[in-house]
Amino acid sequence: MSLQMVSTVSNSSLLQPGFSLLNFDGHVFFFGQKGWPKRSCPTGVFLLDIKQNELKMKPAFFSKDSCYLPPLRYPALCMLRSDAKADEYQYIIHGGKTPNNDLSDKIYFMSLVSKTSKKMTFQCIEKDLGGDVPEARYGHTINVVHSRGKTMSVLFGGRSYTPLAQRTTEKWNSVVDCLPSVFLIDFEFGCCTSYILPELQDGLSFHVSIARDDTIYILGGHSLQNNTRSPNLYKVKIDLPLGSPAVTCSILPGGVSVSSAIVTQISDTEFVLVGGYHSDNQKRLVCNTIVLEDSKVEIVESVSPEWTPDIKHCRTWFGCDMGKGSILLGVPGANKQLSPDANYFYILRCKGAEEDKEEESITQICSQTSSEDPGDSTPFEDSEEFCFSAEANSFDVDDADTYNEDDEEDESETGYWITCCASCNIDINTWVPFYSTELNKPAMILCSSGAGHWVHAQCMDLSETMLLRLSEANVKYFCNNHVDLNKGLQTPQKVVCLKKQPMKPLRKKKAMKLSTSAKKSFLRRLFE
Repeated sequence: MSLQMVSTVSNSSLLQPGFSLLNFDGHVFFFGQKGWPKRSCPTGVFLLDIKQNELKMKPAFFSKDSCYLPPLRYPALCMLRSDAKADEYQYIIHGGKTPNNDLSDKIYFMSLVSKTSKKMTFQCIEKDLGGDVPEARYGHTINVVHSRGKTMSVLFGGRSYTPLAQRTTEKWNSVVDCLPSVFLIDFEFGCCTSYILPELQDGLSFHVSIARDDTIYILGGHSLQNNTRSPNLYKVKIDLPLGSPAVTCSILPGGVSVSSAIVTQISDTEFVLVGGYHSDNQKRLVCNTIVLEDSKVEIVESVSPEWTPDIKHCRTWFGCDMGKGSILLGVPGANKQLSPDANYFYILRCKGAEEDKEEESITQICSQTSSEDPGDSTPFEDSEEFCFSAEANSFDVDDADTYNEDDEEDESETGYWITCCASCNIDINTWVPFYSTELNKPAMILCSSGAGHWVHAQCMDLSETMLLRLSEANVKYFCNNHVDLNKGLQTPQKVVCLKKQPMKPLRKKKAMKLSTSAKKSFLRRLFE
């Protein structure tokens, strides 16, 4: 293993705990910042450009027919291939937290549709499911298994908010473990089935799951109900005959009690387990090698890299799998109070350079970032912000990557914030945020009509006060076209003021006419 420090010479404080990294053809892409996408990247997806130990972020692009993908934190990710030997693949993205701190139950498919020397264009499609649809959650995992020529996705674990009927004012946004059900998802037919297995008694989140062929291995994880990190190693086998699937589970010895660990694949049968936490007040600096062969799993302690003093002495650390045996790690700087953006970043390479050119294995990995949710974990596991010092509008392009108009397609395809209403006139490619503090005040609101659709605050004539109310309060919003569905959010009707009758002026009394002698008599009595 080799550990190398990376300089963050440019770009933004968009990265936060819970971000995700996707590897397409050796290029690493980031999504899931805590705030909403800014003008510098209307899609909210960035290329992580690492050259000469310098890390830069560059905006990515989506096709016109893509759906809107919100910047989700702590989602479940998994790579999906059509078959074991296929070169083309896509990522499954499920669940996670939105910038409004709501939980998502949606499933997205993200794939690469075109690639040039200067531009990679993605497509994002939302999938609809029927049957036992899993509830909105975060901190869970999703994997793909292959059995008898069939493919199925398996979802497990995670956390969710307390049901509305059980919430109290003091603990309105408290979270609970999701039920330890195993969900089988058939994306070809769009159906989902849940299974309750007696071996899985407690809900788990921020665990690690590794899939090979028809078997999934679940390792570690944190249980809120018991405040424990499971030492068990679960083996879940999926059999897909012509009839109903058969799901079985067994508990194997040799597990690791850890939460928020990262797994990266170094060969067809070998994986490396890095990071995470042993307990509420102890980081896990030991690395393990996981070997999967012939339906057997072996977990052995491996040689750890020379951790720097910054990593050894920090309270928290965080990161994500970059693919092909590499992990991006971050630790908060020592002078955090002086500089809020002072973080150190490292790339941990778990295999030699000669192995980097090997083909990607068909084994599917799903690992969460090594940072539990700051609002839901213990104080020790609260991850510091993963951010850069430069402003979000300072995206610079080096000389080698200078924009060349001849290399690009129609510029109208660079964004995918669709037209939100018939009168929408916002240009997604040149749009300036409606409010200056865009990360804190989202310029898009989800209309609650039907399945929901995104609308621009600018097109809906929302005031800043109303936008804040809709962003922070637990209320539903309906756009102008559907405002009749919610009388409570309509503008109060103007009260017609009653016309008051004008007051009649007082009549002037006629002055009494007095004779000269009477006047003199009156004045004499007045001064006597």
